[in-house]
Amino acid sequence: MHAVDIRLTVEGVAAGYGARTLFSAVALELRAGEALVVSGPNGSGKSTFLRLLAGLQRPEAGQISYATGGVAYTPREAAPLIGWVAPDLMLYRDLTARENLRFFAAVRGLRRDAAAIDALLDRVGLGGRGDDRLATYSSGMVQRLRYAYALLHRPAVLLLDEPTVTLDERGAGVVESVIAAQRRAGIVVIATNDPRELRHGDLVLQLDA
Repeated sequence: MHAVDIRLTVEGVAAGYGARTLFSAVALELRAGEALVVSGPNGSGKSTFLRLLAGLQRPEAGQISYATGGVAYTPREAAPLIGWVAPDLMLYRDLTARENLRFFAAVRGLRRDAAAIDALLDRVGLGGRGDDRLATYSSGMVQRLRYAYALLHRPAVLLLDEPTVTLDERGAGVVESVIAAQRRAGIVVIATNDPRELRHGDLVLQLDA
């Protein structure tokens, strides 16, 4: 997997709720091959920061931009470049894992044949379970499928919110592998309050409640 020429720039970004400020004046830059870990206690704004990067929420101040091939994009414009894993990412429980991935591939206008989908399921440790409905999955298996969903379009930027939540040791190993591969392919940003995951970051952004 070859790295995409991608750059993320955050300039003076602030966010909050009502009169409460979560963080302000955040500035950083990431390039392909680099990882950022966003750390801090619950309520410090880690998930909010990732939502800003994903274009799901607008900052109260400052600017976030992506650039690739000499062209700059807002987070919303960069959506096709971004993969997202979060505990609240909802998949269809009445569909099988394979049906979920086929559906989301179609939504994105992607062509992913059965072999490609099976390879992705194997990659996240769900080989042989592709025809099982998500209603029969454990929480850890659903979390693995979220990774398959996020990687479906081979993103240049991978945003991981609490990446190992609900996962056992083998599942955490899958996450380690995904992070290592994404560093070779582009940028990865990890939001976590687990101090063991700080080692993934070339840069650590510490947010305080």
